[in-house]
Amino acid sequence: MTVRIQALCIDSTNPQVPAGFWEQALGWRRTYEADDEIVLEPPAGSPEDGVVPDLLFLRVPERKESKNRLHLDLRPEDRDAEVARLEGLGARRVDVGQGPEVTWVVMADPDGNEFCVLRALRPDEAAG
Repeated sequence: MTVRIQALCIDSTNPQVPAGFWEQALGWRRTYEADDEIVLEPPAGSPEDGVVPDLLFLRVPERKESKNRLHLDLRPEDRDAEVARLEGLGARRVDVGQGPEVTWVVMADPDGNEFCVLRALRPDEAAG
């Protein structure tokens, strides 16, 4: 059986808010937009295009109440610079009990969805 993940769905009372943030944060393109849903895909022709799952933002009536059960992990070349850039786009640091010894930063997008910004890979990690 051949199957792939088509999209990661993110619920929101206002899909414009998280979609706008993630469009800027990832540099992705809107490929579909309606009142109740927005689809973001990687840039056309990029190595991720057609491979990485789309992000589908869906309108729901209820607000987010607790910690995400599924979240994104971002792996930038410079963690601290990326955290600062994302804060400039409207993300904020959050504490979900991660403790001070971790190598990642937990953040929330403007709609409250948590995600992590990981440290850069060391050269020996990137090669394998």
